[in-house]
Amino acid sequence: MLLFASLVAGSFALGGLVANLIDPVALTAFRFLFAALLLSAIVMATGQFKRAHLAAPWRYVLLGASMALYFSMMFIALKTATPISTSAVFTLTPPISAIFGWFLLRQITTKWIALALSIGAVGALWVIFKADFAAFLAFDLGTGEALFFIGVIGHALYAPLVPKLNRGEPPLVFTAGMLIAGTLLLGIVGAPKIIATEWLNLPVIVYVCAAYLTIVTTGLTFFLVQYSAMRLPASKVMAYTYLIPSFVILWDGALGNGFPELKVAFGVVLTALALVMLLRR
Repeated sequence: MLLFASLVAGSFALGGLVANLIDPVALTAFRFLFAALLLSAIVMATGQFKRAHLAAPWRYVLLGASMALYFSMMFIALKTATPISTSAVFTLTPPISAIFGWFLLRQITTKWIALALSIGAVGALWVIFKADFAAFLAFDLGTGEALFFIGVIGHALYAPLVPKLNRGEPPLVFTAGMLIAGTLLLGIVGAPKIIATEWLNLPVIVYVCAAYLTIVTTGLTFFLVQYSAMRLPASKVMAYTYLIPSFVILWDGALGNGFPELKVAFGVVLTALALVMLLRR
């Protein structure tokens, strides 16, 4: 999950560079398609696939829909929101995931975990509102952040759904099934936008970003989440998302976009504190 956080942070930083260069649904469909092909090839080559894995295909559709919603909303949000504020919205995933974890798996959230999630949420909101206390109290969200919050709900649902729906399928097989279902859903919903995209005339940075998103933050990170979700409570799996804003700051700095003001970075410190608390028993 630590590796997951560092890799996902790159998708926010790179996504901010290309969000206005290609339609979000078309880009999401592209990454889902190629990640599905890549993982399916690995699954078949390693002999992990069995006909029994095709049972109840609606499970893959449900998982694919949740992640397709998340990624589409992410790139729609990055059209107007900054990578740092968008990644801060993402850190609201753990408390929402904990709620879903209780409803779906009856996973209990202790007082200590609840306190940690609350501190992390405050830190995330502090970054989202750019350390503006008046905006913080008024909960005056930007349009991009508000739209991404819808996608975050989909991602928060994903972590507890994995152990709930998994029937013994290996993580790679389950991930490939989800990606195939997500690709089909995006193809149906976004067909006009996909067809209208001039794929051969896009800037090089779009292809670089698409390659990173396809190989790293679609295939690999989904596998990492599923591997972890089978071994950790949903709230702890998502707890590592609190590190993402910190990694995004480093990514942004490395890409020459500068660093946020110190008062904004205080919120990132709170999210890191939340992670430390969640990792303590």
